[in-house]
Amino acid sequence: MTDAGTGDEPDRDPPDGDDPAGDGDGGPEPSPDTAPAADAGSGSDADAASGERADAATADADTALAADEERSRRGVASDGSPSNGTDGDGPPTNRANDDGPDPREEPVTWFLKSDNEGVAAVRDLLSTVALVALVGLVLFAVSGIWPPLVAVESGSMEPHMEKNDLVFIVDEGRFAGDGAVHGVVTYQRGQETGVRSFGSYGDVIVFEPDGSDGVPIIHRARFYVEEDEEWVDRANAEYLRGDTCEEVRNCPAPHDGFITKGDATPYYDQVAGRTTVVKSEWIKGRAEVRVPWLGWVRLQFAKL
Repeated sequence: MTDAGTGDEPDRDPPDGDDPAGDGDGGPEPSPDTAPAADAGSGSDADAASGERADAATADADTALAADEERSRRGVASDGSPSNGTDGDGPPTNRANDDGPDPREEPVTWFLKSDNEGVAAVRDLLSTVALVALVGLVLFAVSGIWPPLVAVESGSMEPHMEKNDLVFIVDEGRFAGDGAVHGVVTYQRGQETGVRSFGSYGDVIVFEPDGSDGVPIIHRARFYVEEDEEWVDRANAEYLRGDTCEEVRNCPAPHDGFITKGDATPYYDQVAGRTTVVKSEWIKGRAEVRVPWLGWVRLQFAKL
């Protein structure tokens, strides 16, 4: 026999339409104690996953920061291009290298500011060469000839010029004195006009003897003669080797030009055979200023 369900035991099947789950499947109602336990377990797993992701993000950030610092130290931006020392659109940041400018990016600045001994020596040498070149250009601009400096090799102009003096010369057409002929004031004209240089009357000139390319002579212009002139009558008899034109070299004058003589020599250059009458085109310049002893350096270089 089957039990008809009478007595104190409650019915096991709920009435139709009163299903607590609302799904009509007649399934058991979830226990209140079971649901919170399941939720707590899920929350612990989620927290652990979030912590791992945070740790990974922190590690990535540290790695990226270290990489940025290394690129900044090497002067390279994060995209691989050279860094210009700026952060975004802001002002330049202070990322200068303690060793000074990079020679690859700023070679001129690096060369001018480098403390390297070799670079400093080259820099000093170039500065000296540049200074000498500048002085040379200024002298050339004033004198109008190159080179504007000659060294005295002998004592033929003593005591007014000494051996090893360095003499600054100018083009004879510049700054010519009163009574000049072809830019040169002779000794005789200087006596008339009062023009003096290097301790006596008239100009001291540098000329090529006989118009050759040999060693130039630096002597005083004594007087000017014209072609076929018998100039002995105008000369100082003490500086002649003879009394008449027939007895003196280069008389009569073979062409227009200057009779010259060193202040310390006993005879005219034309009488002593150093040169014939000096044509104006043979003149290299007129002496203006002398500097004692500096000519020695120039003479030593000329011997090399």
